[in-house]
Amino acid sequence: MPRVKRGLISRTRKRKLFKQTKGFRGGRKNLLRLATESLARALNYAYRDRRTKKREFRKLWITRINAAARLNNISYSRLIGAMSKRNIEIDRKILSDIAIHDPRGFQEIVKVAVEA
Repeated sequence: MPRVKRGLISRTRKRKLFKQTKGFRGGRKNLLRLATESLARALNYAYRDRRTKKREFRKLWITRINAAARLNNISYSRLIGAMSKRNIEIDRKILSDIAIHDPRGFQEIVKVAVEA
C-alpha cells in the first residue's frame, strides 16, 4: 500500500486564512482559532456595513440639500416635491454636490422648481 502524505490541503487552507487576516493585531493574525473567529466577524461586519454605507451617504446628501435649500428659503421636502412636479430628475448625490460646489447653480434649480 502506498504511503499517504497529508497536510497539503490543510496547509493551503491555513495559508489562505492567514493571508486574509494579515494586518490584524496580536494572535488574531497568526493563531488558527483566533484568526478564524476574527475573520468571520470581520467579514460579517464588512457585509453589514456595505449596506449601511448606502444609508449613511443618502442621509448625508439629504442633510446637505436641506441646509442649502433653507439658505434659499425653502425646506427640503418642498424642494423635492417641487422638483418632482416639474420633472427635474437630479438625484440627491448630484444635487448635494451642486449645493456645495455651485451655490448659484443650486439657486437656479430652486428657482426653476419653485416657479411651478
